[in-house]
Amino acid sequence: MTPKLEIRGATKTFGSLVAVDNVSMTVEHGELRAVIGPNGAGKTTFFNLITGFFPPTSGEILLDGNNINRIPAAGRVKLGMGRTFQITEIFPELTVRENARIAVETGLGYSLKFWLTAADHKRIASACDEVLEMARLTEKADRLVGELSHGDQRAAEIAMALALKPSLLLLDEPTAGMGDEETDQVTGLIRRLHRDSKYTIVLIEHDMRVVFHLADHISVLAEGKLLAEGTPAEIAANETVQNAYLGKAE
Repeated sequence: MTPKLEIRGATKTFGSLVAVDNVSMTVEHGELRAVIGPNGAGKTTFFNLITGFFPPTSGEILLDGNNINRIPAAGRVKLGMGRTFQITEIFPELTVRENARIAVETGLGYSLKFWLTAADHKRIASACDEVLEMARLTEKADRLVGELSHGDQRAAEIAMALALKPSLLLLDEPTAGMGDEETDQVTGLIRRLHRDSKYTIVLIEHDMRVVFHLADHISVLAEGKLLAEGTPAEIAANETVQNAYLGKAE
């Protein structure tokens, strides 16, 4: 079967700075892949290459076997690529349901329509209910997002990404800045999306407890290069990785 996502020799330079250096990675359908590495390893730049925020200087990005180098970020969303960011991207002055509705209308192609039928409204409401249930936010649907805990805000952002009906979900440090309880909450959501809903997920994560608890495979970046790949057990036993990253606080 053709991989869900394939990166072939991706390099990104900014002048003389090589942020990502000849990195290759293959993610199969239904896999949960974690990308880890020290600060400055090139993780977010690597995500930006995958999601189309800028093109690679060289190399290829393939989604379902198709080269998407020239497709911008919005076009990649239409192809089934969803993303969350390191800093939560939500509308805090709106309710959870209103946030979900904005994403649902975009995903269903209603965002530019000035007139919606009763059937359209019903379809949108049903889709909102579905993503809120997946994110376990149904009981908080009418609360302002800005009033929620950091964990619930992150869940709301993930719900917005799910509303776009992605076949590939990319999460940039989903538990950043969270305490243990919130981390457990978001980790549980990611686990359900992966195991129960069969999403293909690639995540950047700094919390090694989360990484080793969730990931099928781990890719380790250091100074823009791919340092190692393997299962959680293989990465934990890798001395090079231990010296470069696991033995140090990020």
